[in-house]
Amino acid sequence: MSRHPELLIPASSLEVLKTAVIFGADAVYIGGEAFGLRAKAKNFTMEEMKEGIGFAHAHDVKVYVTANILAHNEDLAGVRAYFEELKEIQPDGLIIADPGVFEIAKEICPEIERHISTQANNTNYGTYQFWYKQGASRVVAARELSLQEIKEIRAQIPADLEIEAFVHGAMCISYSGRCLLSNYFTGRDANKGACTHPCRWKYAVVEETRPGEYMPVYENERGTYIFNSKDLCMISHIPELLDAGVDSLKIEGRMKTALYVATVARTYRKAIDDYQKDPRLYEKNMPWYLEQISNCTYRQFTTGFFFGKPDENTQIYDSNTYVKEYTYLGIVEEAVGNSVHIEQRNKFSVGEKIEIMKPDGRNIETTVKRIADTEGKEQESAPHPKQELVVELEHAAEKYDLLRRAE
Repeated sequence: MSRHPELLIPASSLEVLKTAVIFGADAVYIGGEAFGLRAKAKNFTMEEMKEGIGFAHAHDVKVYVTANILAHNEDLAGVRAYFEELKEIQPDGLIIADPGVFEIAKEICPEIERHISTQANNTNYGTYQFWYKQGASRVVAARELSLQEIKEIRAQIPADLEIEAFVHGAMCISYSGRCLLSNYFTGRDANKGACTHPCRWKYAVVEETRPGEYMPVYENERGTYIFNSKDLCMISHIPELLDAGVDSLKIEGRMKTALYVATVARTYRKAIDDYQKDPRLYEKNMPWYLEQISNCTYRQFTTGFFFGKPDENTQIYDSNTYVKEYTYLGIVEEAVGNSVHIEQRNKFSVGEKIEIMKPDGRNIETTVKRIADTEGKEQESAPHPKQELVVELEHAAEKYDLLRRAE
């Protein structure tokens, strides 16, 4: 049976949360300033969380807060205080990996849903049944599971226990994200949110009798990235995901930009909606989804473990460096006719051709006619990040449209 799927989008900041909401998310997941697995993400203060939850709820979008560290003794008192604060602002769910943290959430804010993070290694139906008995309403599938295994889990668990699965974004070389490389190399704990991603570094080979001689292992002209994985992309397999019983299609990327989030949210939103309207429409529009999804920062794509152990054709580990085809210029904060107010993110100039990226799927090419600061002083270009600007365009744009430039 196909279930009605939720599109779950990550947000690193209030700006990105609003972008995710406008560009098609059904739910957004965010991190506070503590106890999430993305310590280096910008993350949200309590005030920003409150504002973000208010904005999302006004658009009928849910907000889940990550609290998925694997806690040590010294963390538990802080977790307790943190959940007391979250109880006041009422997110829709908490994403938790640690049983100790789960128990605190159940005690302090039992009215907030508890979701079990992928970090908890959820690889079999017995685990799902266990967490359901503890009071979890959703379990995130381990990334090592195939669609067949997810289907078997769905058949063995209560109908009201939801399955969430990662369908797009960065993969991890370690089992369900449990990695010691970062701790070992830098002393920063990946399981407490401080991963330095040493799997993405360049490596060379040293032969033991020749210390100091670094022999490169060339995969491409940029060097070797032997631990670096391809990015997951399941845009072509939404029917199979729904057939397997996945309730929430989760996008990875709490460190990503508003442009990335807008692009991925908009593309998956359209793909899901098209498929539910008419599977033939979904097939017909597949070239558009694939073209759009390749417009954001990405590595090569893989379907991960969904179709069993990756073979030569879907090999996850490969020479991978990011390709970037668009630059994010800003989000439209206000619009009057062809004049827009933005907070500038990257340099652009008068006379340049840029694109207005709209939530409904349209990309409108336009020319920058004029740039001025908020005092009305004209300028030829916008070189200063985060400068408030009034920009006149050849075509009209609307509030929350994104401006981007093709590279």
